Amino acid sequence: MQEIVSLSGLLQQYSQGDLPKKDFEGHIFTFILENRRRFHLFAWDKDTCVDFLCWFYPRMSRAITSYKDTGASFEAYIASLVYWSAREYRSRQADHDLTEHAFWEARAEDMNPSENEPAYLEPFSAIKPVSNPRQILILLLKTYCFVSEDHISRIAPAIGIEKAQLQKLIDELRNRRLERDEARRGLLERVECQYYRCIVFRKKLETALEGSVHYEKIKGQMERAQIRYNGMRKRLAAMNHYATNREVAEVLGIPKGTVDSSLYAIKQKYKLVNREYAKPARINA
Repeated sequence: MQEIVSLSGLLQQYSQGDLPKKDFEGHIFTFILENRRRFHLFAWDKDTCVDFLCWFYPRMSRAITSYKDTGASFEAYIASLVYWSAREYRSRQADHDLTEHAFWEARAEDMNPSENEPAYLEPFSAIKPVSNPRQILILLLKTYCFVSEDHISRIAPAIGIEKAQLQKLIDELRNRRLERDEARRGLLERVECQYYRCIVFRKKLETALEGSVHYEKIKGQMERAQIRYNGMRKRLAAMNHYATNREVAEVLGIPKGTVDSSLYAIKQKYKLVNREYAKPARINA
C-alpha cells in the first residue's frame, strides 16, 4: 500500500483525477485514525475513534465536495472540521448517557423484583355468585380501564352474565371514551418525557462548575423544566381516567341515580370494612 504522506498531497492526487473520491475518503479516514493525537483525539481509544469516524464520515464527504482553497491548507481544514465535530460528538454522547441514566433511574422501582402473584384457590366453576351483582357490574364498568380479559372471565360467572356480553359492555364504554383516553395517554407520555428531562438537567447541574455562566444556564433550564413538569402532572390528575356515572348509566340503559346510589352503597361498605380492620385487637387478661 502506498504510504500516506499528507492530506494535502492526497488532495492534489484527487484534484488531478489520479485518486477516486471513495479511495480519497478512505485514505483520510485511515490518516485520522492512525494520527489521533495529531487531531486531538488522544483521549479516545481506537474503537471509540472508529465509532466517531463512522459518525463523522458523511460530514467529511460533504466537506470534501465544498472545500475551496482560501489560503489554509487542506490538512488544517480537515483538522478544524474534526475538532468541532469531535466536540459535538462528545456532547451528543454525554447527552445520550445522561438520558439513559435518567431512564434507568426513573424505571428502577418498576424493575425491582416482586413476589409472584398468589395462585387463585378456586377454579372458574367454583366461584360463588355475589350477593349484589348489579353493584359489582357498575363498579366494574366504572373502573373499566383496569379490567383485563382474565378478570372478565373470572367475574362474569359471579355476577351471572355471559363473558361475551360483559366484554361488549366494556368495549362500548371504551369506544365512548376513546378520544379522552387517547388525550390522557398522550399527556402521560409527555409527563414521563418531562420527568426524564428534569433528571438530565439535574445530572448536568452536578457536573457543571458552580457559579459559572453554564451552571446558571442549566439551573434556569432545570427550574423551568420542573415547573412545567409539576403543571403537567396537575393537568394529568385532573383528567379522570374512570368512566363517569352518566356514561356507565348510558351503557347499561339505567337511570344515573341508580348508578350513583350503587356506588355510594359500595363506598359505605368499604368504609365499614376499613373501620373493622382498624379496630385494635382485644387482649384477654
